[in-house]
Amino acid sequence: MSALSDLLAYQRQTEALAQVMGRLGWDQETVMPPGAGAQRGEEMAALEAVLHARRSDPRIAELLALAEPGTAAEAAQLRLIAREHARTVRIPADLATELARVTSMAQGVWALARADDDIDAFLPTLAHVLRLKRVEAEALADGGDLYDALIDDYEPGMTAAELGALFDRMRPRLVDLRARIREAGRAPLALSGHFPRDVQLALSREIALAFGYDLNTGRIDLAVHPFSSGSGADVRITTRVDETDPLGCLYSTIHEVGHAGYEQNIAPDYALSVLGRGVSMGVHESQSRIYENQLARSAPFTGWLYGRMRELFGDIGVESAEAFHAAVNNVSSGHIRTEADEVHYNLHIMLRFDLERALIAGDLEVEDLEAAWNDRFAADFGVTVDRPRNGMLQDVHWSAGLFGYFPTYSLGNVYAGVLHEALRADLPDLDDSLAKGDPSPATAWLSERLQRFGSLREPAKTIEHAAARKVSETALLDYLDAKFGAIYGI
Repeated sequence: MSALSDLLAYQRQTEALAQVMGRLGWDQETVMPPGAGAQRGEEMAALEAVLHARRSDPRIAELLALAEPGTAAEAAQLRLIAREHARTVRIPADLATELARVTSMAQGVWALARADDDIDAFLPTLAHVLRLKRVEAEALADGGDLYDALIDDYEPGMTAAELGALFDRMRPRLVDLRARIREAGRAPLALSGHFPRDVQLALSREIALAFGYDLNTGRIDLAVHPFSSGSGADVRITTRVDETDPLGCLYSTIHEVGHAGYEQNIAPDYALSVLGRGVSMGVHESQSRIYENQLARSAPFTGWLYGRMRELFGDIGVESAEAFHAAVNNVSSGHIRTEADEVHYNLHIMLRFDLERALIAGDLEVEDLEAAWNDRFAADFGVTVDRPRNGMLQDVHWSAGLFGYFPTYSLGNVYAGVLHEALRADLPDLDDSLAKGDPSPATAWLSERLQRFGSLREPAKTIEHAAARKVSETALLDYLDAKFGAIYGI
């Protein structure tokens, strides 16, 4: 056995254990009994202790020094293992296990507080999570920016300064587009009627299959906050159902299938290795957003979906495919990020980016967060937050300790814009397939050009390799201008 083979075999076991921990997280969000939260926190802490010990084991450094890669894939694995080891050894084991325990329990506290619209019930737990994340950031930052250290967990190499500059470039065009849409004075009709749960789920399953989701290695369940979990041969998604609004179920499913498709389509040879997972959350989000928005909200696909929904539900409150397309893409200043249209979505992210950056820096304390959120939301969206679940309690991320995650959503939109521009250039007849409810030419393109490579390349290079062009926000903003200009006649 060589140092390289010993190291990769060791890492394979670590990856397998990480998948077990991920499965516990899936169980917690879907079928875990409500009274099991405290015990689950202890279970997660115990697994995190094992994983931390493996990832910080001094033998890794010894094997890295001796290992000689023979291929680009082996070199990439050594780079990623070294990066993970360097980050792990900076975090004390007791801090890692405490974070796992507290964030596991915090998600249950958040869910109850959200259901009861009771911010006070959540604030002490959030304050505890925030204290731990600040300590973690200090350990990782090595004197540098604390928020940068946390971002690096989700988008390696990215900084708050770069993201802030990106958002500053995007905001004027987004605000201008929103203003022109408002001035147009058009209000698309909303869907109406009763949309039975079982029919929604059956249609969401049909669409998931059309987008390439493999149910032999996946499943669809229900959760308060839809998500995707797992990699390789076990990739699970969740969705949600509202019998007055089927679009939430359908488009949540498509979004999560984008994440799941990325994981399912990674080359089998990379399974249970550091290459066998999405390279970053920004790249991951590019897949979910291009599936959901550029493909599934396009006029050809919504034309097909309109006909399918009329077959299944009868009268849905709109009388034409064009009106349905406008309803699916309605622009309004709603409270909920996950339900936001493409024009407003990035403004939701910018709000969270600024608030959590201030929280980590200590410029904003937890007890002042609700007021800061509500004031910023009113300023950015012109809408008053009416209840906590529509404000700072709407997202699970902070309870889970995912500080630094939110900006990757907007970065994913930017990446998706670049990929869509390239995809359209390569697939001039794509609309013909989308009009038949068949997105497979696009999903096959994404699988071949991006998904199968997993974490082989760095995030931006992953996009640039797939699209054969540099990353820029211009493609996304031009797409939004063209799409909503046509819908709203501006």
